[in-house]
Parts: sequence; C-alpha cells; structure tokens
Amino acid sequence: MENPTKYINILMADDDKDDQLLTRDALLESHVRSTLEIVDDGIELLEYLNGEGKFASRDITVQPDLILLDLNMPRMDGRQALAAIKAHPILRRIPVVILTTSKADDDMLTSYDLGAASYLSKPVTFDGLVELMKALGRYWVECVEFPGKQASLKPS
Repeated sequence: MENPTKYINILMADDDKDDQLLTRDALLESHVRSTLEIVDDGIELLEYLNGEGKFASRDITVQPDLILLDLNMPRMDGRQALAAIKAHPILRRIPVVILTTSKADDDMLTSYDLGAASYLSKPVTFDGLVELMKALGRYWVECVEFPGKQASLKPS
C-alpha cells in the first residue's frame, strides 16, 4: 500500500544540462514524491556526499536515498565515482542506479561488478523518461525500505 508521506531524496550526477532539466521535469510530471539535487560530475558527487568543497556546509548526516549516475562525465566518470562510493564504509549503502545512454555490455557488467543497484538506458523521448521516472518512483518510493538515519551513520 502506498505511503502518502514517504518520499525519496535523489542525487543525480550528470554533466548534460539538458538531461538534468529533462529528469527534473520528468520527476515532476510523474508525480514521484521526491527531492532532486544535481551535481555535474563524479568529483562533485563525492564532494557532495563527503561535505567537501562547495558542499562543505552541507549536513552529511543527511545523505540521498538514491543516486542516479551517468557513466560518461568529465573530470571523474561514473565508473570511477561508483567505485569510490562502493569502497566507502558508509556511502556504499546508498543505492546507485546507472542512468546512461551507453548500451555497451562492458559498461553494464562493470557497473554491476562495482555495485550498481540497477542499470537503465536513458529513453530517447520525454514521455519515455516520464514513464521511467514513474517506474523508478513506484519501486524506490513505494516498495524499497531504506535504513533509518541512525543505521546509515554507522559503518558495518
């Protein structure tokens, strides 16, 4: 049964400004109860998660529930960022969904080997993206249970 008070905090790492805007609009259109923060590459993603750089004043005890990660970004790509997240004793608990244009088998296998929760290809139409966000919302908001804030602060 749907919980009307439950929502999901999403952090998106993607260097494409159009994809950022389309994803934000698709989440709104799909009525997924969510917040969306966006960073431009893997370095910003790690700085956000660790409260460093321009995110130094961010409360790192409040982490995203889900990361949407593009693979092909400048400075640090999604593969490198995913490896760093999954190597961290606390951050590794955050589910990472790869959302990319790449359909290469090697990218998919590497992503799963590094600990990605899912691998999704970006739809070519806005309507397709809305449908994808609806499905993401149904699963991650309505079905998945996330650890409580206290549990997420303690390394295993």
